[in-house]
Amino acid sequence: MNTLPSGCLSGTVVVDASRVLAGPFAGQLLGDYGAEVTKVEAFDGDDTRRFGPPFVDGVAPYFLGLNRNKQDLAIDLSTTAGMEVLFEMLERADVFIENFKLGTWAKWGINDPAEITRRFPRLIHCRVSGFGDTGEYGGLPGYDAAIQAMSGLMAINGDPADDACRIGVPVVDTCTGMYGAMGILMALLERNRSGKGQMVEVTLYDTAIAMLHPHAANVLNGGKAIRTGNGHPNIVPYDLFPTGTVKLFVAIGNDRQFRTFCRELGDEALGTDPLYRTNGDRVVNRESLRARIEPLLSPHDGLALFERLMELGVPCAPVLSVEQALALDHTRSREMTVDYEGYRGPGLAVKLKRTPGSVRLVPPSIGQHSREVLGRFGFDDAKIAALFGEAVVR
Repeated sequence: MNTLPSGCLSGTVVVDASRVLAGPFAGQLLGDYGAEVTKVEAFDGDDTRRFGPPFVDGVAPYFLGLNRNKQDLAIDLSTTAGMEVLFEMLERADVFIENFKLGTWAKWGINDPAEITRRFPRLIHCRVSGFGDTGEYGGLPGYDAAIQAMSGLMAINGDPADDACRIGVPVVDTCTGMYGAMGILMALLERNRSGKGQMVEVTLYDTAIAMLHPHAANVLNGGKAIRTGNGHPNIVPYDLFPTGTVKLFVAIGNDRQFRTFCRELGDEALGTDPLYRTNGDRVVNRESLRARIEPLLSPHDGLALFERLMELGVPCAPVLSVEQALALDHTRSREMTVDYEGYRGPGLAVKLKRTPGSVRLVPPSIGQHSREVLGRFGFDDAKIAALFGEAVVR
């Protein structure tokens, strides 16, 4: 069925009926590496098409950033005929991604989504939700920022003097999509041995709790979760510092790096001071250490110091805007931006040498490939014409 350039997932057939962020991102990750992904949309499309401005030809970049390397089938799943089409597609699919509410499944006569893999034994069914289908909050809707608030992520983020702060990217949604793609790949690998599919469940809440390192580990082992702003609860100095020009994030991970850092700043004795000799000492005395470091940094040009420290093996970085980061030569040389047939977006983070991923399809319009998709899934011309005539698909 796959006539597109091959990748490591070439021949893997994915039906992505999810919406918004986590599910579509999981589907895009699979598509980037060769999977044949069909995005199933309602006639009014994924909500994220309208998450703007800005807009590109009427479509929000929010949508464009999550739906490349997919073909699009517009279908009315509120009809019995629409559900029958979906189930016929699942007969041929390897992977099904969805984030429907339990109530929606119940309207379709399915009281337990686990029924899907009983009906289609080889199918990998990735179910994405806010809180899962079980537990005290099972079945409730979940949104990235709300989950950040409830999970503790927001409480540990931001300046200690201010209110809790949302992390500036939808990190819970994004990581849930990554976990979803990883779970799908693990299930596909296991299917090679057993011949059996299974459900892969990922939730925003579970992901957020799993992301709490090192704070969760600290709390579960007798410590406390503290908000340290740009600092780190367990590593010092690991924070943002002013220089004579730009602000510099210093990310020192061991005592050797600390001694090198102090020597480069002209205070070699600071690196062996009993108050700061080990990381444990520095964590306890972080405030007094900061008071010692800031005057040493103030005479330096931050960008020049960044280059010298990195050459010496001391991790640090200047604070750049998104615009500056995307314009870096390194971003370009790492192929971390894509410009393909009018589509512009971030590049592929995982580099496979023998079977690399690629951008082969720009994000689709609603129903752009409906006829082609139905044909590839075995529907004949007469059936396709009937579905269009009955307004089941567009």
